[in-house]
Amino acid sequence: MVTGQVNVGELRAGRLQVTGRNGGKLLDSMHVAKTTIRLGPLETIFAQGDPCTAVMYIERGRVRLSVRSPGGKSSVVAMLHSGAFFGEGSLAGQRRRKSTAETTTSCTIAVVKTAEMRRRLLEEPALSDWFRSYLLARNVRIEQDLVEQVFNGAEKRLARVLMLLAHFEEHRSARYTLPKISRNLLAEMSGTTRSKVDSLMNNFRKLGFLERSHGDVQVHRSMLSVVLQG
Repeated sequence: MVTGQVNVGELRAGRLQVTGRNGGKLLDSMHVAKTTIRLGPLETIFAQGDPCTAVMYIERGRVRLSVRSPGGKSSVVAMLHSGAFFGEGSLAGQRRRKSTAETTTSCTIAVVKTAEMRRRLLEEPALSDWFRSYLLARNVRIEQDLVEQVFNGAEKRLARVLMLLAHFEEHRSARYTLPKISRNLLAEMSGTTRSKVDSLMNNFRKLGFLERSHGDVQVHRSMLSVVLQG
């Protein structure tokens, strides 16, 4: 756990990488008024249709965003982890939540009222740069997801989902532990069926991409070859 104040000067100079571990401290250092809430697994943070009143930042834990169609069909649109903002639609004048946010693990979340976030983004360039960089990076990932849904097969989509869930881009380990997640949810995230996910997971295991260790499922970095292959 990071204690004390985060060096805002280092952020402005581009020498500070903001993560879930220090993002909350950074908000404190920039004097952003916020409320910190702690939630257990599978709790609803806000529901689709709720009023938009705040922007939220995950200091610790994982959050799932899902949408439900008028016909009652539900779909997962994002799995977020520490260091992620969500609910920022309120900054663009969104009056009602377009998705439902639920915790998938125990979470610590910073809640910033919309008016306060707008004011601090205008007054603090370092905060504005950080926030803008996060949104741009997320938009790139959303575009990649859309392209893969159209052009890539289920095998590649599932492999990419597993790599993202294991946060392979954050470190250089040979193996990455997956969070506890249902096969039904994996099917939703990769745009395929539960039976197809079962079949692909078995194939990945036979090929050595997945293995069990002390009750956890681990992804081997060699699975990146599935994602990168033409």
